[in-house]
Amino acid sequence: MKFVSALLTVLMAASVSMAESKVGYVDVQKAIQATAAGKKAKESLDGEYQKRKTQLDKKKADIEKMGQDLEKKKSVLSEEVLGKKQMELQEEMMRFQKTVGENQLEIQKKEEELVKPILNKMKGVIEKVAKEKGFSLVLENKTQSVLFASKEVDLTDDVVKAFEKEK
Repeated sequence: MKFVSALLTVLMAASVSMAESKVGYVDVQKAIQATAAGKKAKESLDGEYQKRKTQLDKKKADIEKMGQDLEKKKSVLSEEVLGKKQMELQEEMMRFQKTVGENQLEIQKKEEELVKPILNKMKGVIEKVAKEKGFSLVLENKTQSVLFASKEVDLTDDVVKAFEKEK
């Protein structure tokens, strides 16, 4: 009987403690994109992406032209020359695919480099805003596991404002 009484006391204390807790969330991606630093990083990343895309589009067009030229000349080329040209085309296509993959990795790395300092600062700002507003727990985004969240627990706009003030 003492055990049940002690257990009830602990459960009641825990429920009182939980009733006093405030839980909020921040859409971190949205917050980063809404800050001046985030917009600057996105512009830089978009510029780099467009530059690389232009280069890759040109290379892709060159390879497609090689393929079309080979298709046109196919009937007049000897078996040996045709095989050699097809091999060259395949090698060019493989190099192109490798370059595309390398470019994707480099863009991801650049994004990480640009966003990491913003995210680190954002975490500090989130903690500050949460403490000021009396939140004991702040989640990242409204995830699928959260079935309902009222607008009052969304700290995203407050975090963006605080982030911009900290310059």
